[in-house]
Amino acid sequence: QLQLVESGGGLVQPGGSLRLSCAASAGFRLDYYAISWFRQAPGKEREGVSCISSSGGSTNYADSVKGRFTISRDNARNTAYLQMNSLKPEDTAVYYCAAASFTYYSGSDCFRNEYESWGQGTQVTVSS
Repeated sequence: QLQLVESGGGLVQPGGSLRLSCAASAGFRLDYYAISWFRQAPGKEREGVSCISSSGGSTNYADSVKGRFTISRDNARNTAYLQMNSLKPEDTAVYYCAAASFTYYSGSDCFRNEYESWGQGTQVTVSS
């Protein structure tokens, strides 16, 4: 089964930037999968942040991060990324990447797809 490993989280001041990475396990081709980033803050439900199609040709963002976050992927490196700029304290959460081999939903509904593989999560803390 595909395994995903996130990295790049940490502590950053408001207005700062971080880039999260999501690497696929050896032997699996990430370009077979659509990738999404989710996050979960303490005491809150998990929410979709951004998603990207298997080819990288289609991306979508939650309204709360539009214009600040950018999702991308490098299929040759079997890695997806989430560039986060202008970070706010409310972005503090554990961030997870997830992979879906079949995407019934597209566009802003992309987070409704069934994601069969999840990473372990990486903590992002935005605080002064």
